[in-house]
Amino acid sequence: MNNFRNRIKKNPLFYFSTGILIIFSFIIFLFTEVFYEVIENGSIWVREIFGSFYLWLGLICVAFLLFIAFSKFGKIRLGNSPPEFDKLSWIAMLYSAGMGAGILLRAVQEPVYMYLNPPISTSSSHEIIALEYTFYQWGFTAWAFYGVFAIVIGYSIFVEKADVRLSSGLANSRKLPFLPLLTDLLTILTTVFGLVAAIALGTTQIEGGLSHLLQKPAGELAPVLGIVFLICLLAFFSAWAGVQKGIKRISNLNIYTTVLLMLFVLFSGDILAIFSNFFQSLYHYVVDFIPLSLALGDYNPGKQFLTDWTYYYWAFWLAWAPFTGIFIARISKGRSLREMIIGILLVPSLGSFFWFSVFGTSAFDVIEGMKTYNGEFNNVFTSMFVFFENLPFSGISSVVVILLLISFLVTSVDSAIFVLSMFSDKGKEEPKKKFRLIWAVLIFVFSEAIILLGNIKPESDVLTAIQKFLIISSLPFAIFTAGMLILFLKRLLQKV
Repeated sequence: MNNFRNRIKKNPLFYFSTGILIIFSFIIFLFTEVFYEVIENGSIWVREIFGSFYLWLGLICVAFLLFIAFSKFGKIRLGNSPPEFDKLSWIAMLYSAGMGAGILLRAVQEPVYMYLNPPISTSSSHEIIALEYTFYQWGFTAWAFYGVFAIVIGYSIFVEKADVRLSSGLANSRKLPFLPLLTDLLTILTTVFGLVAAIALGTTQIEGGLSHLLQKPAGELAPVLGIVFLICLLAFFSAWAGVQKGIKRISNLNIYTTVLLMLFVLFSGDILAIFSNFFQSLYHYVVDFIPLSLALGDYNPGKQFLTDWTYYYWAFWLAWAPFTGIFIARISKGRSLREMIIGILLVPSLGSFFWFSVFGTSAFDVIEGMKTYNGEFNNVFTSMFVFFENLPFSGISSVVVILLLISFLVTSVDSAIFVLSMFSDKGKEEPKKKFRLIWAVLIFVFSEAIILLGNIKPESDVLTAIQKFLIISSLPFAIFTAGMLILFLKRLLQKV
């Protein structure tokens, strides 16, 4: 007993975080329906009380990063050595860890939904509105959440020579005995919740694609659970190999394959229409960014829409922000804050915008060519595969998408395993491999629990359950993020 107590004292963060996740998993397994009712009611409460706070926080994070980038603080360099990774590899790892499988999940379904159900009322065509709102939900705000954590952690470990734990980047927190532990505990739990959400969605889409290819009904539980095991196993092997050998290679492969897939769709569609929609939607997105961000006037899609889409996305990006931000900081050694911020905000955002323009415009054309549209693209998990049936080599394309989904998920999971292991090993940049194994197992168990939760009711699915769960679980971290911005700015001003 004394030995166990001593172990907890030596590494309380690891034992508390893993203990909470194990308890959570058992509660979900044993009381699935009750847990679902709790998160359903809780998500409504959060929407009513904190909905506007989520929107304001997103806008403030974008403004904060732009201020840092174009002020004298932007010249601050993260360390004295040259960048560890070349720009292409840096962008590839950044993008793979930050978005990954999500762009495959929503490539067709989201633009089509916005096209058929325009969320805002402007003078633009439905095509432009659909892409503009999709840009908004996948653009600057999402990457600003990541960027805020990246610069705070990057500054802490490479300028102040602290470790990668978020509490180390908050100097004032050391004055309060329990705040550093609570800060890191909150970071770990939020990271796991966001990661598990991505795993559940991605693996369900993989199952949907396989079912579509095999011409059988999608949505069976057993295959999804098996795919989760495969993803976690591959991610563990990649994280075991480390950043240089495992994560970098898979990230580069992801980007090359994604670009080839996008080019295939581009040259199979109306190229002029795709580029026209891209530039028009980008212009309107930039011009309308503030009213979109605050849901003002004609740019307010209503509470229900915001809950199902924008609040959920903001919660998702916030849940991914800790581990993605830490990972971006880890691979950004040697770069200036200005270069880092511009790279984070612009490059992946523009890449996502063009991706959605290519798939969205092509999907709009498919719908226009149908005699009647019967909701072929309604299912978020199979819409991509239905879309490829309208293009040449549909079987090959669908297989590529499935392989890419697996690869993207592995990259996201192995990045998270690596970051969580750094936290557990007291902030070491190369954590012990035993922590990588433990986190791979825990992520696997919790993912299975969340997938089970999504299948508890006939009218619900994994996406619905995750939307409700993340809106609640990310709220403490959203409040923490606001405080972190103030403390970090204070630190920079004290250095002047």
